[in-house]
Amino acid sequence: MAGDEQHDGAGDHEHDSPHSARDRQQGTRPAKTGAPPQDKAGDKLIQVTGSGLSGPFIRRPVMTVLLTLSVIVAGIATYGKLAVNDLPAVDYPVIQVTCSYPGANPTTMANNIATPLEKQFLQIPGLDIITSASTQGNTSFTLQFVLSKSIIDAATDVQAAIQRATGKLPLDLPSPPTFTKTNPNDQAIYLVGLLSDTLTDGDLYKYASTAVAQRIAILPGVSQVNIYGVQSAIRIKADPAGLASRGLTMDDLASAIKAGTVYSGAGQFDGAHRTFVLLPNGQIDQAEGYRNLIVARNKDSSPVYLRDVAVVRQSVQD
Repeated sequence: MAGDEQHDGAGDHEHDSPHSARDRQQGTRPAKTGAPPQDKAGDKLIQVTGSGLSGPFIRRPVMTVLLTLSVIVAGIATYGKLAVNDLPAVDYPVIQVTCSYPGANPTTMANNIATPLEKQFLQIPGLDIITSASTQGNTSFTLQFVLSKSIIDAATDVQAAIQRATGKLPLDLPSPPTFTKTNPNDQAIYLVGLLSDTLTDGDLYKYASTAVAQRIAILPGVSQVNIYGVQSAIRIKADPAGLASRGLTMDDLASAIKAGTVYSGAGQFDGAHRTFVLLPNGQIDQAEGYRNLIVARNKDSSPVYLRDVAVVRQSVQD
């Protein structure tokens, strides 16, 4: 019996050992279930799904971080380039008025041109600041209006004021005052220089005013085109002794020159089958034409030419 008990005990020991090892091995294996893995603290990893505008940024945090950093870097890089100005850039309604009276000194321009115009301009409602400058043969006004007045209304009022002052301006004024809707204090944004080896200064100025300036003025956005240079002119230097010997004065000479260099209707000849229109000489643009201009008649009805009482030469205005 003793032997049987020992044998049975040994058999039981050997029989139980495989089961115990298998149970221990199964206890160490993780259970194959559908539950998510858990950490030691028992927290769960939940997948975040955003919706709407914030959805892509929530699902892609790396992209969100890079985008935020790029905006920050761009802001830092451009911060120093921001314009800082205590006063805002405001365009006031400004109109410039100019009037030319060749041969008049600044005092004459101020008394006969600037004063009548200024009295009419001061009656315009909404006028804030008015300044004027009179030089040799030229007067200019700068009219600044309040911001509530449109530039179109201001131009209409200025034109009406010029018409009211026309009766008080000199009768021999070559042309009425003109105005432009621009600020003379503005700087030119583009400068063009013209040079020529064959044209004179006067011819170059004429080409710039008739060809170049007109083409530029029709471009979109161009407000004003200024031409700087010297214009062609005929200079006449009278001989006082020659005028006195013929009984002429400076006024007679000036009137004769104006009458001989103006476009006017000279009439026509009506025939039985044909009509002839008389064509006057019109405007003279060369010095030789002025030299042959008849300015008076002697007692024996012989003509007095301009070359007899003055020296005529081709030159420029300034």
